[in-house]
Amino acid sequence: MIQQASTSKDDRPVICQVLHSLDIGGAEVLAAGMARELSDRYRFVFACLDDEVGVLGKEFEERGVPMRVFDRQPGIDWKCSFRLASFFREHKVQIVHAHQYTPFFQSLLARLAYRRPPIVFTEHGRHFPDSRSSKRVAVNWALLRSDDRLIGVGESVRRALVDNEGLPEKRTETIYNGVPLKNFLAVNGDVELRQTVRRELSIDDAEFAIVQVARLNSLKDHATAIRTLKRLRDDQVPAKLILVGDGEERAALEQLVADNTVESDVVFLGARSDIPRLLAGADAFLLSSISEGIPLTLIEAMGAGIPIVSTDVGGIPEVIKHGVSGLLAPAGDAETLATHLKSLWQNPEQRSRLAENGCQRAVERFSLEQMHRQYVDVYEQVLGRATPSRFVAATENTFAKRELAVNSNLDSDWS
Repeated sequence: MIQQASTSKDDRPVICQVLHSLDIGGAEVLAAGMARELSDRYRFVFACLDDEVGVLGKEFEERGVPMRVFDRQPGIDWKCSFRLASFFREHKVQIVHAHQYTPFFQSLLARLAYRRPPIVFTEHGRHFPDSRSSKRVAVNWALLRSDDRLIGVGESVRRALVDNEGLPEKRTETIYNGVPLKNFLAVNGDVELRQTVRRELSIDDAEFAIVQVARLNSLKDHATAIRTLKRLRDDQVPAKLILVGDGEERAALEQLVADNTVESDVVFLGARSDIPRLLAGADAFLLSSISEGIPLTLIEAMGAGIPIVSTDVGGIPEVIKHGVSGLLAPAGDAETLATHLKSLWQNPEQRSRLAENGCQRAVERFSLEQMHRQYVDVYEQVLGRATPSRFVAATENTFAKRELAVNSNLDSDWS
């Protein structure tokens, strides 16, 4: 039965979220959450530059949310930009919200053909190693407009936008990532759920269950997590490592597990949608990344009351204060990570203290509601429905005067 279309006019401003894909990842989860929670105020459409829509995208496709995949080619893909401009025009997009640098750059190019929408750029993290490119700096300044907004998900990320992208400091701001903490607070201290999850995962009462939730990607450095587990087992700690997530590194990591003869102590769960309940069965949370912005999974574990052991990279020190709300170690340092985890295994009081402090920190700084309020403020200012902030006013005339040509031989700087 075909429903009759509503004759009422939809006055919600149209926001296009531009991403690499809508598979599960930090930027994608944030964008999807905003589209769910703010749909009463704004009408969202999605542009996926690189891949199929992914797990999260299928949810929105089923709900009839407009979405397109653009099959972007490496480098400067002008065809992708023109198709993206056509998509903006087709849906009368009023704000482009680009997540990560390449979607931001392609959106800037698209605006040369469709000049209407201001761009909100959220940088979620930086590639490792991170470096400055004079070509990128020149193009950023050439194409940026006075009504665009530039956001880092943490202070370290915001600083990289200034130092490595050459974006003006007065135009950049920080909005910390937030998560739906109520889902994680609900499992905090749930003893019955803890036992249920541990039975499902075949974790004995005496075993020390360490959970890591992250894509199986080289930047997450699961190899160090596996070596950490090996050190713990060699040191007679009855540890079990639960890896939640999937990705291109899975086969190599499974081989590393076999090479270290810890097959019975490492569990690959793949991608899961029940992260809160899985965390309920954990004794500690591990993050072994070599590069991060503000990791959502870290905040989730804090909300669930799980003590954290993590590498000290990117924006992680903005989330975790060493010895207060978690324990930090240098990237790639399996020995120190193992020492921290062994300390937690030996000291229930320390586990409890770090977990309590971490949960309090998550609630105070990293709630989903707080993040959404800040993005709504940005959207409303960009739409001219609120007083412009200092980030727009400070350089009102500067970027209107800059119209430099984009040299098509810069391909190697964008991929």
